[in-house]
Amino acid sequence: MSSKNQIVWITGASSGIGRAVALECASKGAILAVSARRIDLLDQLVKEIESIGGKARAFRCDVTNEANIEACVDAIVGEYGAIHVVIANAGFGAVGSIEKLSAADWQRQLAVNVTGLALTTKHALPHLRKTKGRLALLGSVAAFVPNAFLSPYGASKAAVHNIGESLQLELKGSGVSCTTIHPGFVESNIARVDNAGVFHPDRNDPRPANLMWPTQKAARVMVRAIEQRRRVYIFTVHGKIIFWLGRHLPAVARALVGKLPTPETN
Repeated sequence: MSSKNQIVWITGASSGIGRAVALECASKGAILAVSARRIDLLDQLVKEIESIGGKARAFRCDVTNEANIEACVDAIVGEYGAIHVVIANAGFGAVGSIEKLSAADWQRQLAVNVTGLALTTKHALPHLRKTKGRLALLGSVAAFVPNAFLSPYGASKAAVHNIGESLQLELKGSGVSCTTIHPGFVESNIARVDNAGVFHPDRNDPRPANLMWPTQKAARVMVRAIEQRRRVYIFTVHGKIIFWLGRHLPAVARALVGKLPTPETN
């Protein structure tokens, strides 16, 4: 981050944006605590960080389990003595029409993207208060526009935005900053994870490839926003356009988003 040897904890770090952010932070001299459910992928990431001269350790953590989160925080603090930055990145997108989505689909979506993020924040904040650290929450521009066949995902990211706004008030005067990050389309495996959380490497990603940002590019601008303690950061040009249209010209936003391919129809 902005200074060497800061302890940075990233959830959902085994692939995609989380992995790229870990490598970007390591390149800046941070010490990484990377967590996810897949310890094998985390171990590979740790080796890659060490190969470029960085320092990292893997911690298995399922953010749908509060005991896991608490134990992970305790283990990180036990290992390093402090936490300076927390990036709550773990997430996925449930797919299907509202008519077909089950209660279990909705519960898992909210458990990972909303409750897991909130509980990650809950258990990290006492340590961030001690270091006057930085907290980052991963949202999406999907928070601001309709999401046909992805309504649980859009709803969850709208909740993340509200949590970030609420934390601006709760953390006032604490020295802890909260940055809510809303990306547009970024290369990741999110479209290849099903509603039960199972990864399908051969599943097609319906998102427009010509609009997709590389994860490394996304990681650079995200880390910069966290360093600068930005309150809300929206990125990719198309992401900023979608956000603006969703706020000011919702009918145009609906028409534009409605032309994009969806998981249901692709």
